[in-house]
Amino acid sequence: MSFKQILATVLIAAMLFVTSALQAFNLKGTKAPNFNLPDQDGEMHQLSDYAGQWLVLYFYPRDDTPGCTVEAQEFRDNLDTLNKLNSVVMGISVDGLESKKSFHTDQKLNFNLLADVEKETSKAYNVLNDLVVLSYSKRQTFIIDPVGMIAHHFEDVDPNTHASEVIEKLKEIKAIYDK
Repeated sequence: MSFKQILATVLIAAMLFVTSALQAFNLKGTKAPNFNLPDQDGEMHQLSDYAGQWLVLYFYPRDDTPGCTVEAQEFRDNLDTLNKLNSVVMGISVDGLESKKSFHTDQKLNFNLLADVEKETSKAYNVLNDLVVLSYSKRQTFIIDPVGMIAHHFEDVDPNTHASEVIEKLKEIKAIYDK
């Protein structure tokens, strides 16, 4: 083999490896990982509680930070529209219950915030950013269909427009799903 052939083979192998690694992190079209997490009031929630409904699970880095506050307010202000689409919204971060309760109350949120303090749900959804001194959930959202399958995964989220994007995508998916 010539040097160019070896180089081409190595590059192709590397591209295939990267492509398969990236696909492993995209959960769209797979069964949504189960969760069993407490909300801001300590009540437990699990995936099966929402069978028959569309579920919007949005992961966010931290309670009461600027981007997370804007995103929560956007979902709060658009919740009636989301409810009319037979969907339930829940936010998840690795912050604890006290932080969740305070954030929920301060922002007058009308949906539940779940505390993933053990980080298992964030790991299962491949959104955990676990640094040496800091762990947080990446800002990503999953739309889960009524039978528990991931119908859409938002990897790039702008907190200012995300609720509207979720509404539009939910309408699009439901139009196909309802056919």
